Amino acid sequence: MKLEYSGQEKVQAEPEKVWRFVQDPHKVASCLPDLKAVEIKDEKNLVATVGVAVGPVRGTFKFNIELDPRPEENKMLVRLRGGGLGSAVDLTASANIIGQDDQTTLLDWSGVANVSGPAATVGGRVLDAQAKRLIETVFANMGQKMAEV
Repeated sequence: MKLEYSGQEKVQAEPEKVWRFVQDPHKVASCLPDLKAVEIKDEKNLVATVGVAVGPVRGTFKFNIELDPRPEENKMLVRLRGGGLGSAVDLTASANIIGQDDQTTLLDWSGVANVSGPAATVGGRVLDAQAKRLIETVFANMGQKMAEV
């Protein structure tokens, strides 16, 4: 099942602060909802174990996450691959990091996910709503944590 999302998050921080944040895998990992464990491999790669609940499919999923910051393009790319409970997720997402006149930053994001296995058979609307909520939560958490730093 293929899912596509897009949205925007206004961050109460200047672009330089946003760039420092998104290039730190510890900080990015801290934005994942229901994070159980994280292993930082290097400055661009981490393995995250998270709790997932999509309808009756509930359990722990493990994801390999690659951060690909591209400051010269004002863009951050993220690739996430993994799964659990017989389900697989392959997600590619990007965020344009756009400085605003009021010293804030706009994250204009989009992502495409391919899901297979029991999580995909739960039903389009349930999976779609949960995946959208997950993505929105990650970006909202990022915005909140960047504003605090």
